[in-house]
Amino acid sequence: MGLMSKILGDRGGARLDEYVELDLDDIEDPAATAGVTVYIAEIDDQQDVIEIKDAVYDGHMVVADIVRLRTQDSVVEHIIDELQLVAREVNGDIVQKGDDQIIVTPSGVKIAREKLGR
Repeated sequence: MGLMSKILGDRGGARLDEYVELDLDDIEDPAATAGVTVYIAEIDDQQDVIEIKDAVYDGHMVVADIVRLRTQDSVVEHIIDELQLVAREVNGDIVQKGDDQIIVTPSGVKIAREKLGR
């Protein structure tokens, strides 16, 4: 009997009402046991980079929105240079996704340069 038959049921197979309900109270908090936390940030100015750098140095990943900086190319370039240095120092990775996001990862996390399914 195939997996789908077990899930959906068939004549003589498993029934739909045969399932195990999971109580979320019995499951550990994933954030408490996670090795890497993904943070979302917005960069409005140079000061916002400090928290991002700290998070990456602490072993976490940051997805930063830079949409507010698009008109200030020199500031964006300086921020990207700083974050590239951080990624290099921790043996992490960094990519710019379109014109509005930068993703910075710590050591052990690589960012694929191609989309899934291609």
